[in-house]
Amino acid sequence: MAQYEYLILMAACVAITLPLEFFLRARVYRRPLLMLPSVGVVVVVFGLWDLLGIVRNHWTYNPEFITGIHIGPMPLEELVFFVVISLCALLSYEGVSTVLRFFAKRKNREGSATDAA
Repeated sequence: MAQYEYLILMAACVAITLPLEFFLRARVYRRPLLMLPSVGVVVVVFGLWDLLGIVRNHWTYNPEFITGIHIGPMPLEELVFFVVISLCALLSYEGVSTVLRFFAKRKNREGSATDAA
């Protein structure tokens, strides 16, 4: 079970932020043309950074907590991390933006109602 802990943690991150897509209408998954470049930049930049660190032995991964599946020298979990965390960040950003827009509209309506009175 310990070898799946990293992936379970990533699944928990998705499970926690996924409701933002539906309840706050974050619309991250419904706009793949906007989502893919955002995630792609993170995967490429941090993936290369990670590969450099792995190749130069600056850091390693405890084999006890990963599945053992590697893409080159990089564990699968690390690639999943870059995808999941950037998606979670986008969902959080869009969710917060939706909430802020709601309160801004509400404030504007209250302000215009006060001006009319």
